[in-house]
Order: sequence, then structure tokens, then C-alpha cells
Amino acid sequence: MYVCSCFGITEAQVKKHADAGACTPRQIASACKAGTDCGGCVRRIQALLGRDCSRRDLVSQQREPVAASVGHPVALPVAAVQDTRLPDAA
Repeated sequence: MYVCSCFGITEAQVKKHADAGACTPRQIASACKAGTDCGGCVRRIQALLGRDCSRRDLVSQQREPVAASVGHPVALPVAAVQDTRLPDAA
């Protein structure tokens, strides 16, 4: 079944690139151009990669937990926030 009509890329081709190590739509695009023209196939590529790469990532790579890699938001003092409103016309 075709995933990318613009370049005639099939599911089998996307899976082949995923097996070779591509785990993002951008990496697939670099390998075969799929997703670089109209963009209509990017969600389908994401779905295919989500199934293929998530298992491979869990098995072959040690990742740190998401909570550990996400910083806490920084609170800005009120004085640091600029007023972007336009002045009222008189």
C-alpha cells in the first residue's frame, strides 16, 4: 500500500528505512523524500514509525525518564514582563 503518493513510497519502503534506523518522519524524508511534498502522508509515516521504532527504542537504547529531562518552568518577575498593548488613540 502506498504511503506517499507524491513520490510513490510504500509501507514496505518506510518499514525498510525504519529497520535501517530511521525513527522520525524527518529521517524517512532524508532517506526517500516521503513527506516532503504535500505533507499528507506524514501522519501515516508517524503511525508506522511509532509501532516500529518504539519497540526498538525500548529494547536497544537506554533512555532517561521524561520527567528527569524536562526542566521546571521558570517564573518571571512581573517587572520582566513587557506590556505589548498599543497605546489608546486620543
